[in-house]
Amino acid sequence: MEKIELREHILRMQAALVQAKIAEEKGEVPIGAVMVEVNSGEMVAHAFNRRRLPPFDPCGHAEILAMRESCEKVVHDWRLNSYLLYVTLEPCPMCLAAMVQARVGGLIFGAYDKKGGALSLGYALHRDSRLNHRFPVLGGIYELECAGVLRDFFKKRRSMDSFHMEILRS
Repeated sequence: MEKIELREHILRMQAALVQAKIAEEKGEVPIGAVMVEVNSGEMVAHAFNRRRLPPFDPCGHAEILAMRESCEKVVHDWRLNSYLLYVTLEPCPMCLAAMVQARVGGLIFGAYDKKGGALSLGYALHRDSRLNHRFPVLGGIYELECAGVLRDFFKKRRSMDSFHMEILRS
């Protein structure tokens, strides 16, 4: 992962942000992910959060969906050793554990998540020697832009919730 230039990371994170914006348009929390083949740099899969959309999957996080798409449509195997996962928000513990299980080649994320991010909460599963796979992680890529999309989404949502509460009180 050290060989990849910052501008390439940013381009890939911008692609993940496109997915996040699609999620937002659908009323979903704007988190997006893309899978990239390490050697070719080809983006092989992309996804956005789908927990609030049919089929209302509690595991419908962008990271999990991008890994599933990669395994099913590209790799035809469950191992993703030669793939990097780019996601706009620091993964939760469930997603980080899934990355260990899928044996991803590396993780690059945008915004840190102090309340729900696995690394921010101290779950460094990606480097736990008790587990069968370890991989590099790079955080804070295109951080302000990734955080801004989420901040704006929740700001709008809070104002809508306040508006609905006012209507109910009237």
